Amino acid sequence: MRLDFLSPLYDRPGPWAAVYFDTSEHSESTADKRALEALEVFHRLAGQGADEPTCRAVYDALAEPSAQGAEPPGRALFAMDGEVVLNLPLSRSPGPHRTSWSVLPHTGPLLECTEEDPSCLIAYIDRRGADMELRGPAGGRAAGTVRGAQWPLRKTPSADWSERRNAEDIAQALADCQEESGAELVVLCGSTREVRAVRDRLPARLREHTVESPHGGRSPRSDSRLLEEDVERARAEHARERTARELDRFRAARAPQDGRQRAAEGVPALVDAARRHRIAELFVQPEGPDVYREVWVGAEPDQLSVRRTDALYLGEPHPAPARADDALLRSAVANGAEVVMVPPDATAPDDAPVGGLGALLR
Repeated sequence: MRLDFLSPLYDRPGPWAAVYFDTSEHSESTADKRALEALEVFHRLAGQGADEPTCRAVYDALAEPSAQGAEPPGRALFAMDGEVVLNLPLSRSPGPHRTSWSVLPHTGPLLECTEEDPSCLIAYIDRRGADMELRGPAGGRAAGTVRGAQWPLRKTPSADWSERRNAEDIAQALADCQEESGAELVVLCGSTREVRAVRDRLPARLREHTVESPHGGRSPRSDSRLLEEDVERARAEHARERTARELDRFRAARAPQDGRQRAAEGVPALVDAARRHRIAELFVQPEGPDVYREVWVGAEPDQLSVRRTDALYLGEPHPAPARADDALLRSAVANGAEVVMVPPDATAPDDAPVGGLGALLR
């Protein structure tokens, strides 16, 4: 999982308010209840030390239902200095509302709510072209339209040529968009004929990460509900397979090779790797005991240490305590590292990273 969308949280110093807000049972009929829950969040943040303008900004963002239609199961808000900097939809309910006020934004719970959300490129295909949509942990957005050549409804040699040309154009646009966006999965939806024609023309590197759905498409009569089920099923399966592959790599890397350490686990080893910008892939098991461990951080992502006195030697005159997972996630985002959420049931206890935190090293 790439967490580049969190970069705005690390462009300015804290403290930060973080709120994980359950909206799974909210509707227009529960507007009053939502306002009361937003007020509860306001008072909870204030009790944790947040300033009044920031509490007010969070309340305003939560009190009114979304104007974009159906609500997601939950929202994550990050705010400071009277401004909500990020307001993220969550694909899973975060459970009871959670709030924090800390020097680093509390980003760890995002992993639990987005672990089945690999970035996904969806193509809604018909004979005349395709509309593309890109979905990721931060939500979805339009990613372009391909308008192909028109051909007659009755089959002719020129129609065959136009159909092949359109499929080639769509496949090329998908390949370009996937390369630019880094989407991990491609979903082609529409009639079997057009979908198969596009898939056959995708580069080999993409075909193995592409699934087809007979539902959806560009027609207003398309069954979007069944398409959504297909997309979520494909994303969940892709996420499970990816996690299993990455854990296999981590287990293999535990043994040093050519005298070089290829993996790290436990807070002291990970802090050292983060300081030296060596983390290529960070593994986090949300309920692991080490995620709650206190480390000391400075203004820069590589200013972190296990002991406060060590932070002073790193050039930070006023180090502050932070959770280990939040500090390591900041380092991962700053250095372009991948992050893998390890579900409790994804591996045997002896195979999981010690304490719930581990890394593959550069």
